[in-house]
Amino acid sequence: MTRRDTRRIDSSRLKTHVDAMAEQAVDVTPDASSRHLHNGLDTPLPPADLHGSYTNNRPLPTEGIADRHAYIIGSGIGGLSAAFFLIRDGHMPARNITILEFQKIEGGALDAAGNAEEGYIVRGGREMEMTYQNFWDVFSEIPALELPEPFTVLDEFRIVNDADKNWSKARLLEKQGQIRDFSTMGLSRLQQLELMRLFLARKEDLDDITVEEWFSEDFLKSNFYMFWCTMFAFQNWHSVLEMKLYMHRFLHLMDGLNDMTSLVFPKYNQYDSFVRPLMAWLKDQGVRIQYDTIVSDLEMDVSGETKTTTAIQCHTGNGDETIKIHARDLVFVTIGSIVEDTAYGDDDTVPQLRVNEPDPGVGSSWQLWKNLARKSPAFGRPEKFCGDVPRSTWESATLTCKPSPLVDKLKEFSVNDPYSGKTVTGGIITFTDSAWLMSFTVNRQPHFPDQPDDVIVPWVYALLMDKPGDCVKKPMLECTGKEILTELCFHFGLIDQIDEVIAATKVRTALMPYITAQFMPRAGGDRPWAVPEGSTNMACLGQFVETHNDVVFTLESSVRTARTGVYSLLGIKKQVPDIYPGQYDIRRLLRATRTLNNDEAFLGEGLLRRLLGGTYLENILPLGPDEETADLHKHGVFEQQLSALRGLFEESHTLDTAKKWIQGAIDNLRERR
Repeated sequence: MTRRDTRRIDSSRLKTHVDAMAEQAVDVTPDASSRHLHNGLDTPLPPADLHGSYTNNRPLPTEGIADRHAYIIGSGIGGLSAAFFLIRDGHMPARNITILEFQKIEGGALDAAGNAEEGYIVRGGREMEMTYQNFWDVFSEIPALELPEPFTVLDEFRIVNDADKNWSKARLLEKQGQIRDFSTMGLSRLQQLELMRLFLARKEDLDDITVEEWFSEDFLKSNFYMFWCTMFAFQNWHSVLEMKLYMHRFLHLMDGLNDMTSLVFPKYNQYDSFVRPLMAWLKDQGVRIQYDTIVSDLEMDVSGETKTTTAIQCHTGNGDETIKIHARDLVFVTIGSIVEDTAYGDDDTVPQLRVNEPDPGVGSSWQLWKNLARKSPAFGRPEKFCGDVPRSTWESATLTCKPSPLVDKLKEFSVNDPYSGKTVTGGIITFTDSAWLMSFTVNRQPHFPDQPDDVIVPWVYALLMDKPGDCVKKPMLECTGKEILTELCFHFGLIDQIDEVIAATKVRTALMPYITAQFMPRAGGDRPWAVPEGSTNMACLGQFVETHNDVVFTLESSVRTARTGVYSLLGIKKQVPDIYPGQYDIRRLLRATRTLNNDEAFLGEGLLRRLLGGTYLENILPLGPDEETADLHKHGVFEQQLSALRGLFEESHTLDTAKKWIQGAIDNLRERR
């Protein structure tokens, strides 16, 4: 691995333009949703959401960078990415960077541990896609895990996914292992209007509104919402603002929501695939990491609205310690943690939660955030996210399986042989009639590099923590690993073979009290910006940091906050691109509209086909099931659309709803005049 060259860079031959750039104001985090796309003298920089090679330019080092130091609190993907951007784009010597980590291992929520004898465990996984501009930018430079230099993690990832398309043949199950129809979204016209209303709503009008307050009860029973809540781990009481942001962020993936064809996955678990190679690169560059370190607070010099961090208060194995921060040094803080205070269980034990206890090791990241929030409203309101543990908790179970009737059953729902190394289930499969709303997945195997050839490692989770099971008559969080396995086997129709399955399976469980805390209802000001207002040398990282348009619970959002913090504090003259602009792509909009209309022609599609069929632009039109391009030239759809329009007017409840919605929009326009 090549170390970064930190020698002085001679830019004298570009002095005219370097000096001009120094005077130029650059909005590090441009908001594409608030700008009108155009070209003109006022657009020297790329569009806010431009992705691709043109945005991968290297910025010049800022003045005095060689003498500055950085302290990063937390070694999750956000903290590790902050170190990466400090080195690559900030030109900071790696030896000047120190990471402070509470645990004995780096990675945060991107974890994986165990062995075949005691059982493997991963607390959770990440569903990934291709447009994570910031994340893939990092891993386009990190040396690959298994290929030699100059290949990167991204190169390796592309080889695996380009040759092994992800898909699911059994997204929904019911009645003890029968496949339920998941071919369409199952939305009525009225329910489609509910989604449209959310898509068009202003973000600032959705403060503290929940999903169940926005949508009808019937909507929450649809296939669409079953796909949505189990794939993204949304609960009915979570933020409808976050659901809106997800709709915009992933609109280009809408037609892959039901069969998982929109997703990509690594070869191994998230720790081995991403954390290991990134941490190895950082250490090779010279970054220091200090484990077993609990950061309790930051000392700050507050003058008016200006806040300068002057010290880090922490506790190590050697006792309390204060790290002095000089005026030009930087501090990056991971606020909150979705895996804080995880309680573990196994075959015979039930996880025992410890939250809100007067122990410095309990809730330390949340306590740090609370201490910061007491200093200024600019640091947000952590209690909005960590203050209702029952509503932010769910549990996962990792199974280590030798051959058994369970493995045979898993093969029935796999798109490839689980032992082949290729895609297995293609993502989660949900038991729709499970009282726990239980789902499972089997990723590519081996899931761990040291996994024996005869072992399969599935992952199981459930959303509803307060309901008794259908076979085991108590809530999941009160169950041992064997009891969770029994409930799973019941839904597979394997209850008569449970003893054989238990004998061949190890179960390790993880009960996480804050795993969906980032989804809790929120309002403006509840989350701090990456650089809180008035902060001169401290930035916030992670899942509880405000962004213009990005979503939570993704690798990309953590990396985005890290990049934003580094660029902002160092004064780097470069933008962090806004989210992928698929929501503005007419092809994606039309495709998503047809998908939400249960893959039937939507109102107006017949007219579009008549206008554009046979022209250069006919490729923007979505095709229906089993259709080919030539079918766009056929007559009939337009006439069908006229008939559908008449049917719409006959459905008075839909028409009345549409009238009310349109009238409300007109009233809003009048109020703005």
